[in-house]
Amino acid sequence: MSQQFLIYSHLFTILPAMLLGTLVMMMKKGGALHKLFGRTFMVLMFVTAAISLGIEARVGLQVLGHFGPIHILSVFALISVPKAYLAAKRGNIKTHRNEMIGLYFGACIVAGIFAVQPGRMLHSVIFM
Repeated sequence: MSQQFLIYSHLFTILPAMLLGTLVMMMKKGGALHKLFGRTFMVLMFVTAAISLGIEARVGLQVLGHFGPIHILSVFALISVPKAYLAAKRGNIKTHRNEMIGLYFGACIVAGIFAVQPGRMLHSVIFM
């Protein structure tokens, strides 16, 4: 797949995930809407993290000629989503909450900050 296709696919999944994540953080927990939005958020985050592994790091440090430090957050998301889902299914709400907060802030906020740094495509789209 082309890098451009992967980048746009990543944006197509991360933008609604960020919106849903924000809504879930603000809403009452445990209700039907929380569960629907939360599951959708988790699916979008898992898919976007998987897609992002195919996107080549073109700014800064590279490992194996492809991966950059931002890819660590992708791996974090791929681990956090199933862990959070299983915790909720088992009734371990504390672990579920901690994983989801970590996922939201790590994979959405921190990765978002990295994504708008000079030299990255998103930076040129937003600031040029």
